[in-house]
Amino acid sequence: MTREDADDLLFVSQINSGQKELFRFLVKKHEQAVYGMGLSFFRNSEDASDFSQDVFLKVYRGLSRFEGRSRFSTWLYKIAYNTAVNGVTRRKEYRSLAEEEGLSDGDTPERKLVREASRKAVLGAVEELPERYRLCVDLFFFYSRTYQEIEAITGIPVNTVKSHVFRAKKLLREKLGEIAEGGIE
Repeated sequence: MTREDADDLLFVSQINSGQKELFRFLVKKHEQAVYGMGLSFFRNSEDASDFSQDVFLKVYRGLSRFEGRSRFSTWLYKIAYNTAVNGVTRRKEYRSLAEEEGLSDGDTPERKLVREASRKAVLGAVEELPERYRLCVDLFFFYSRTYQEIEAITGIPVNTVKSHVFRAKKLLREKLGEIAEGGIE
């Protein structure tokens, strides 16, 4: 167990023991990741903020049911994922976190141009992935979740998650290879 995981468990224990004001520390620690997931699913900051508030309200109300059998962050992501899926089902839209990630600024105009072209190529390739692959890729690469955590969050069996990530990487390699060779505009 990492120090961060131990800290989360301590906060949860203290909050459940009546120190409700400590919940703000859990929110502060995880709000950026939850907000990022909201942006992935809802495509705008206002909806992502509403989503984050909804998720943390659900977490607060359900905190006494957290049993500690998984990492707190995995439990939180499962709530966030289910909340997002329910919202997206109503809206029918999903956008990969990769679309929101900018690459760091370079120090020359040439570097900026190359980075922007690379970013566009990656975004285009990720955008073309089937949604089930994009979701696994996002959770694996952009949220640094393990295969087991992705299974716990999405309910997709771990072998299927591994398969989705493997196939997504293969598709991305092929697509980006075509772009690098000049085969696609």
